[in-house]
Amino acid sequence: MTPHASYAYEHENTHKHEHEKAEPPSMTSTTDASGTTGTTSASGTDSYGELRAQLATLTTEAFRPELAEIDRLPTAEIARIMNGEDATVPTAVAERLPQIAAAIDAAAERMARGGRLIYAGAGTAGRLGVLDASECPPTFNTDPAEVVGLIAGGPSAMVKAVEGAEDSKELAASDLDALKLTADDTVVGISASGRTPYAIGAVEHARDQGALTIGLSCNAGSALAAAAEHGLEIVTGPELLTGSTRLKAGTAQKLVLNMISTITMIRLGKTYGNLMVDVRASNEKLRARSRHIVSLATGASDAEIEAALAATDGEVKNAILVALGQVDGPTAARLLTESDGHLRAALAAVRTT
Repeated sequence: MTPHASYAYEHENTHKHEHEKAEPPSMTSTTDASGTTGTTSASGTDSYGELRAQLATLTTEAFRPELAEIDRLPTAEIARIMNGEDATVPTAVAERLPQIAAAIDAAAERMARGGRLIYAGAGTAGRLGVLDASECPPTFNTDPAEVVGLIAGGPSAMVKAVEGAEDSKELAASDLDALKLTADDTVVGISASGRTPYAIGAVEHARDQGALTIGLSCNAGSALAAAAEHGLEIVTGPELLTGSTRLKAGTAQKLVLNMISTITMIRLGKTYGNLMVDVRASNEKLRARSRHIVSLATGASDAEIEAALAATDGEVKNAILVALGQVDGPTAARLLTESDGHLRAALAAVRTT
């Protein structure tokens, strides 16, 4: 894997530690857990007692005595309780929509200038960032270098916890340096606790380099949010299982990351209405979806759709412009280039010529 690749893994990590402390720092795309760089403790001289006291202040780590005997309940009742817990997450996200929108607008502005969206996190948070990054190429036809997922400890941390990796701010800085960070990039540090050194280190280093920074955590008053220009604190409260932040906190992070990547791509012209016109048809399902999208956008016949796709090497957005604008493939490509990939603008240009 190359330093600029976003890392996708199909299997679920069923053996990962659920406590945030086991989350390895963002996918060090440059240094694998088995490499020679290694990690150092971000808390150096701190005692475990001090760390325990710190964790005790976090709502994501709080113990819920009313659930102390949950293991004695019927399965259906545990499922009902868990489902009720999950239902509270969208409300917590909704409370931060203005801040989320501001962060997205800032990120989209940078990406429009050629910048990248870079997620950095450890453990569950890092895996969620890698997952979101890996979905962008097939969904929006982005280059793998445009949306990048970093997970502390390297690619192997996707499927196995890398002890200590999350504790190094220096490791985060090294991973970002390997990507040759620029002022047009956006770095999103992800940490349920908001105290993970790797995520904080990524945001601090990125900010020093002039990049836009976003800190996504699930505790109020977090160090991560304070370190970032855009602090997004989605307070989901204590977990069903004490400290298991892959539950509500993980769900909240996934919802926010969905918003960040999806709305940014909408702002960049990767959609036409609610149609994924930049979808990459890399398998039979997506090839069928491509034809359906062209049909929905144009109302063209099957024969016209096939002709438009053939004229544009299967590019959905270009095919729609060919069908609606009555132009040939090369002209469609030129118009889209001139409109920075925005189909509506390209169609408007056709209609005014």
